[in-house]
Amino acid sequence: MKTDKVYLVGFMGAGKTSVARALARRLDWRAVDVDDMIEQREHQTVSAIFARHGEPYFRASERAVLLDQLPHRHLVVSTGGGTFVDAENRALINSDGLSVWLDVPIERLIARVPADGRRPLAADRTEFQRLYHSRRTAYAQAHHRMDAGNLRIPAIVEEIVHWLESK
Repeated sequence: MKTDKVYLVGFMGAGKTSVARALARRLDWRAVDVDDMIEQREHQTVSAIFARHGEPYFRASERAVLLDQLPHRHLVVSTGGGTFVDAENRALINSDGLSVWLDVPIERLIARVPADGRRPLAADRTEFQRLYHSRRTAYAQAHHRMDAGNLRIPAIVEEIVHWLESK
């Protein structure tokens, strides 16, 4: 394998955090979750950050957390749903490691992600769907697209490992 860092990108509810943990175990690497690290840094939840400070503040925290990860190796990074949409973040990610887009159909994401406010951008279902479609162009710039809609986590992990070994 010629890489020592993998970034998982994709829409909220795609399974990035769960896959990151399983992939890191499989590779004997560490897994980090960008949203979790933002919450630790800010001492509040993502939804509280959005409510109190707004999305621009959240995106600045997200960028800072992403920059903090650059020197670390043997790492699987679970990004937030919007992290890879930002062109500067996308360039950092794609130059620092290999990016894998966990592509899941909108119908499955709607079933997985409750509209209960825990995920601020999921509360309005019309906006949720618009956001999903608008972000796909950015996600398509990942190094690898993984059709993750109908696979269980172990199968996704094995497919990613097989792809990494072919690099």
